Amino acid sequence: MSAAITNCCTTATTTATHGYNNLYIPNTSHVSPPPPLSRYESQKRRDWNTFGQYLKNHRPPLHLSRCSGAHVLEFLRYLDQFGKTKVHTNSCPFFGHPHPPAPCPCPLKQAWGSLDALIGRLRAAFEEHGGSPETNPFGARAVRLYLREVRDSQAKARGIAYDKKKRKKPQAQKVSANQEHENDHCSNSGNNNNMSTHDLFAQDQRFNVQVSEGRFEGLGMVVGHLSDPRSSMIHHMSFFN
Repeated sequence: MSAAITNCCTTATTTATHGYNNLYIPNTSHVSPPPPLSRYESQKRRDWNTFGQYLKNHRPPLHLSRCSGAHVLEFLRYLDQFGKTKVHTNSCPFFGHPHPPAPCPCPLKQAWGSLDALIGRLRAAFEEHGGSPETNPFGARAVRLYLREVRDSQAKARGIAYDKKKRKKPQAQKVSANQEHENDHCSNSGNNNNMSTHDLFAQDQRFNVQVSEGRFEGLGMVVGHLSDPRSSMIHHMSFFN
């Protein structure tokens, strides 16, 4: 009886051991880590988390699906308290001065460029998280008008002009002009090649007259020798005929 029990226990232990040996354990030593996020993607993730935290702290709490352009404007004005750009008021003596010579009590705000880039990142993040472009609160008309107003007011207050970058002119016009020049050159060459035999003969006759009159400096000695009546070579050459 005890021997039978021992055999059963041995068989069960062997079966369990073989069962564990047949389990597939994936090898994670060769799994490459995900590539690091770019600077833009990292900043976009931080901005999205900051906006989400702002919605949670909103009173009353605000869900993303009910967020509108007005809430985005509240968020932008909320960020002004963390700004580092001096924006002079109309009563400030340094209003419109790009480099004020002395400090002033004007408030610090978010620069227009920072706000514009922030809205661009949040607009992209909203659609990446399943939002529809038609209902994107960061692309609302009120937000665009606010950014334009901030740009104009800060340009006057800081004495800085926000000029748009000039786009480079396409090179198609330049290439076409070069192509036309080459075509004209080829057409002129073709016209010379299509000259009749009579025209070529007339051109040779004019050249021969110029040579005989000594108009070509490099042929002065040859012309002098050929025009010498004492030379017998002129009677045997048909170059001027």
